[in-house]
Amino acid sequence: QALRQVSQRTISTASRRQFENRVPENQKLFQEDNGLPVHLKGGAKDSLLYRTTTGLAVFGTAYALYYLLLSSMPKKPN
Repeated sequence: QALRQVSQRTISTASRRQFENRVPENQKLFQEDNGLPVHLKGGAKDSLLYRTTTGLAVFGTAYALYYLLLSSMPKKPN
């Protein structure tokens, strides 16, 4: 039982020291009315992630349509 108390104490105190509660800061940031959509309010990192995802989606759609067009054409006889 003593070992259990010691292990619980070290786990609970270690996590409090490492992580600071930043929820209020994030709430202020995301609830601020600055005209940005919620997926871009995180700053440059969010913007980069959004643009990369959008670019990959557009490229993937174009690639799929190209191969759909290519496969719909009859093959030339040799």
